[in-house]
Amino acid sequence: MVRLADMPAVGRGFISELKMPEPGPPAWTPPVAAKDRRVAVVSTAAVSRRGEKPFSWLARDYRTIAKDDRDLVMTHVAVEYDRTAWQQDLNTILPFDRLDEMAESAEIGSVADEHYAFMGAADPIDMRKSAEEVIGRMKQDEVNTVFLIPV
Repeated sequence: MVRLADMPAVGRGFISELKMPEPGPPAWTPPVAAKDRRVAVVSTAAVSRRGEKPFSWLARDYRTIAKDDRDLVMTHVAVEYDRTAWQQDLNTILPFDRLDEMAESAEIGSVADEHYAFMGAADPIDMRKSAEEVIGRMKQDEVNTVFLIPV
């Protein structure tokens, strides 16, 4: 990731105006044994399936990505973000192949059917509604472990 001082003025200005949210009390849950974990991925890389509506600047919504989807595009607005790694290996931002390997070798219980992508440039406070929708979907899919992949 680029240093703040090296960012273009528009990005630097936007980030410097963000306010840190006040965290509430933690909502910890008892850990689940690795063999019983159902894992989902949440990424802020603004990735979506080819042909879907691209993410826009300050997007507050999310995209659902099936675990077998591989024809993906990134519409992240940050011009300073280096996309080289993910163009060479999707697993750098969505480690689907690694998770499948872990499930096959019984290191984890299973991989969720759906995973989620957000636009990392958006203000998290404004994304609450979308985050709550994703939480509900993950609960329905019995996900009990989430890999948060920030970009």
